[in-house]
Amino acid sequence: MSLVTPPLSLYIHIPWCVKKCPYCDFNSHAQNGALPVDAYVDALLADLDRDLRGLGEAIMGRPLRSIFFGGGTPSLFAPDAIARILDGVAARIDLPRGIEVTLETNPGTVEHGRFDGYLKAGVSRLSFGVQSFDDAKLRRLGRIHSAADAERAIREAQDAGYANFNLDLMYALPEQTLDGALADIERALALLPAHISHYQLTLEPNTLFAAKPPPLPDADSAWDMQEACQQRLAEAGYAQYEVSAYARDDRRSAHNLNYWTFGDYLGIGAGAHGKFSDAASGRIARTTKVKLPRSYLERAERDEAFGTNTDVARADLPFEFMMNALRLNDGVASPLFAERTGLAMDALDDGLRVARERGWLERDPARIIPTELGRRWLNDVIELFLPENG
Repeated sequence: MSLVTPPLSLYIHIPWCVKKCPYCDFNSHAQNGALPVDAYVDALLADLDRDLRGLGEAIMGRPLRSIFFGGGTPSLFAPDAIARILDGVAARIDLPRGIEVTLETNPGTVEHGRFDGYLKAGVSRLSFGVQSFDDAKLRRLGRIHSAADAERAIREAQDAGYANFNLDLMYALPEQTLDGALADIERALALLPAHISHYQLTLEPNTLFAAKPPPLPDADSAWDMQEACQQRLAEAGYAQYEVSAYARDDRRSAHNLNYWTFGDYLGIGAGAHGKFSDAASGRIARTTKVKLPRSYLERAERDEAFGTNTDVARADLPFEFMMNALRLNDGVASPLFAERTGLAMDALDDGLRVARERGWLERDPARIIPTELGRRWLNDVIELFLPENG
């Protein structure tokens, strides 16, 4: 089978936060003094230049489908810095008209008037890390904002002209009840977001919460919260299209959809990851950039490579593809597997057979679709496609 060149996105990592949250396992670092904004912007563009040169024809000439500023807290960078990054990207890669450009923002870090600047810079979509509208829960999560701060920031963004924005919400928080989880949903719906990301708090290794676990709801209570919140979101017109993503008016995240359909993406910034496909050689590889901001900036000063790229073994491709595609409620068309991996469909046969026998996947030869039961036991479904199970 021949590999077909997939869409290309760009992920830009801003690694600093005001403080590190106790549940966070992302590559984020507490701000200590003034941020080296200008030096970091220069490093990002140098990083992009190296990727474009190093990946050569596998990347050259391909337009971007989406851009995502993640972190950390990208809204610690003022609009002029974001504009300089986007202008630098546009000078190097084709940016189609109307491209989705998302900026993650912490409601406690955005100064009055900044949203007008982000919009003028080219940011078309915002993602607010709200997590909860319960001030006690926010304090327990180590967040620096209050519910009132979140509502104020969202209203200011709407006044600036933003209708396309996401709210991040968490459930199964320390000592949270079902009523508390639903109250968060109601507060979110009142703000009319285009998109809601709703995901369970989990204890990740190497976090403060993992070392000192807070009292969390049990698994059955967490499942009750998930089901009740899903139902309320559906009643309000938010269609669930992925494990933790809901959208109204078909405002699904183009950037995340590219991940879940095994698309390509460049990743620039400290700790950023990327994936690229070379249709000519059939090669699929992943890139990883150094994590520490200081090391990243030092490499820029020395004009050294920012990280490494490693080929994805062919035996790992079924698992890598399914780990993403099965997050989608509607799954993917079966031919997409061959197009995005270069492998024949029979590489999935054993896993598909077992999953369908167990009622985890629909018996539809044209599409790979998880059933409701499969979505509940998603990790078990995905494990069927690990190399040792092949």
